[in-house]
Amino acid sequence: MATAVMPEIARVREVGGSLRRHLRGVVVVWRRELIRFGRDRTRMITSLVQPVLFLFVLGTGLSTIARTASIGVSFETFMFPGIVGMTVLFTSVFSAISIVWDREFGFLREMLVAPVPRWSLVLGKCLGGTTVATIQGCIFLAFAGAVGVPYSPVMLVEVVGEMALMAFTLTAFGVLLASRMQQMQSFQVVVQFFVMPMFFLSGAMFPLSGLPSWLTALTKVDPLSYAVDPLRRAIFDHLHASPLALRTLDPGISWNGWKLPVGLELGMVAVMAAVLLGAGMVVFSKTD
Repeated sequence: MATAVMPEIARVREVGGSLRRHLRGVVVVWRRELIRFGRDRTRMITSLVQPVLFLFVLGTGLSTIARTASIGVSFETFMFPGIVGMTVLFTSVFSAISIVWDREFGFLREMLVAPVPRWSLVLGKCLGGTTVATIQGCIFLAFAGAVGVPYSPVMLVEVVGEMALMAFTLTAFGVLLASRMQQMQSFQVVVQFFVMPMFFLSGAMFPLSGLPSWLTALTKVDPLSYAVDPLRRAIFDHLHASPLALRTLDPGISWNGWKLPVGLELGMVAVMAAVLLGAGMVVFSKTD
């Protein structure tokens, strides 16, 4: 009598698998963000239009009012670090819109049922947005020579590292906001509500010296100020600027007369990145 052969039952993979599997999920999501960015050439080009207009059109127009040339530095040169920060800011935060897009079209549900923990999806999104924003910032750095900023290798390495940290922090912030958004229109409105005040209060468009007390207080509570200031200080350290120009255009951020060192500012940005990433993971883990 023949013995019946029982079919082999496929093993079920649990979410709590090996670290290698978790990291593979991070890499897959990161690569997906890069592929989407590489295929969307229109996005690559149009995302540079606004910074170029701000730098060369608005900067040239404001230079007739600011008259910074009298102290040896053009207003476009002063604005350049702030516009680099603006490029990273908008690219980073709006990269998180893909979460809302995936939710609307049902792809997010497929990602959520994948045999990987949800924190790996968040980390992959943040790393993908960071990479895209840093690439965009590096492309914009090509305009440095047009505004009198030297192409110093040391300066470029410093600026790229600071851009990457800034991009990761802002992408984590965008992911945190997008994790509970149901519609892209809502996400855009909420992001604009936060992003525009952060940008204009960061000192990207005006020097932080000689401001009214109320405006000085607002710039000190703006978290973006502590990311833009290291960019400006890295660039101004490689300019042949007079002491007057440095005091006027690159005063740094001070607490009760103590000028914060760059290391402390970057440390604060890193702490914010960790907090936002953790909060984003917690919120995203509750996504249905």
